[in-house]
Amino acid sequence: MVISCAPIGPLIAIHLSPITDRHMTYEFNGFRPVVHESAFVHPQAAVTGNVVIGGDVYIGPGAAIRGDWGSIIIEDGCNVQENCTVHMFPGVTVLLKEGAHIGHGAIIHGATIGKNCLIGMNSVVMDNVEIGDECIIGALCFIKADTQIPARSLVVGNPGKIIKQVSDEMIAWKTKGTALYQQLPAECHTSLQPCDPLREIPVDRPQQMAIYDTWEKIKLK
Repeated sequence: MVISCAPIGPLIAIHLSPITDRHMTYEFNGFRPVVHESAFVHPQAAVTGNVVIGGDVYIGPGAAIRGDWGSIIIEDGCNVQENCTVHMFPGVTVLLKEGAHIGHGAIIHGATIGKNCLIGMNSVVMDNVEIGDECIIGALCFIKADTQIPARSLVVGNPGKIIKQVSDEMIAWKTKGTALYQQLPAECHTSLQPCDPLREIPVDRPQQMAIYDTWEKIKLK
């Protein structure tokens, strides 16, 4: 798409890049983010400084990934959803291990998130927390600083408390949900684009398939 504007003087042509190229990605103090080509960083997400993003990672709109004071490593297959914040105190490394799933609005501050974990929506995980592999942290949970959560723990509440172990069935449900997010970057690269809204619903508008469901519904089956 080309937008032409000439308020003063000769015509100036402004060429807008495809949506996947218009990232808010910022170098800071000589540190430039590293993003794998298969990852998708939404153009309304801000990625700053010493950040490494692995393959098939999805970063949603409104996310703030701030590697200004320390480093952030987001391993392959992770997702950091809409309006999440990842940050740290100076000199600290934040690590999201492979397949970590960070729900809408969560805050990860100076913590390590284990492999294939689920951090629920609007949870807060504080400094020096270590969450073991395949944990599930409930929505709105607060994990206070310096807490260590053993692998396969289900944690809820404020402050967060372990209420039971994550079952094989529960982690299989979580893994399936994360797999959808691991497919999403490729879909965004190929089909996400700016558009003008329609004024009416098309008669041939397709239905979207119910390919995944909540744990509450799954466990009743």
